[in-house]
Amino acid sequence: MAYKLLFVCLGNICRSPTAENVMNHLVEKAGLSNSINCDSAGTSSYHIGSPPDSRMSAAANHLLGIKLRGNARAFKSSDFENFDLILAMDKQNYRDILSMDSSGEYRDKVRLMCGYCRSHSLKEVPDPYYGGTEGFNQVVNLLVDACGGLLEDIRTTQVNL
Repeated sequence: MAYKLLFVCLGNICRSPTAENVMNHLVEKAGLSNSINCDSAGTSSYHIGSPPDSRMSAAANHLLGIKLRGNARAFKSSDFENFDLILAMDKQNYRDILSMDSSGEYRDKVRLMCGYCRSHSLKEVPDPYYGGTEGFNQVVNLLVDACGGLLEDIRTTQVNL
């Protein structure tokens, strides 16, 4: 049974689809595509059905040579049961996700993405939506670091991989 990851930001068009695609890229390179599944969602419903932001896609393609795939969807309560780990891009996303878990049953499944960074010191993945190219590049670089740390963590903690 595959280990399932869900990356969550506000609109699911910049940060979380980038995290999903970067993680898929790293998982594929590690030969673990059958063992780790990734998805992404947003805490809002602003962009449901939209592809990743073109500026985010350009940054990921330029820096990593990967194409961002997927369409925005909203986080839903059933995601708590369907995923092993839910990764929030910032503290507000983290609070919004936990607010949907009134019993606190799934609290241990929800983590901040930057908690997996190995070289960056930021505590949150900044939202690049209203900024320029450098903000999108920063997000890609930050997520490469965090996803690498996350993959290391999964490989050491999940015995069935």
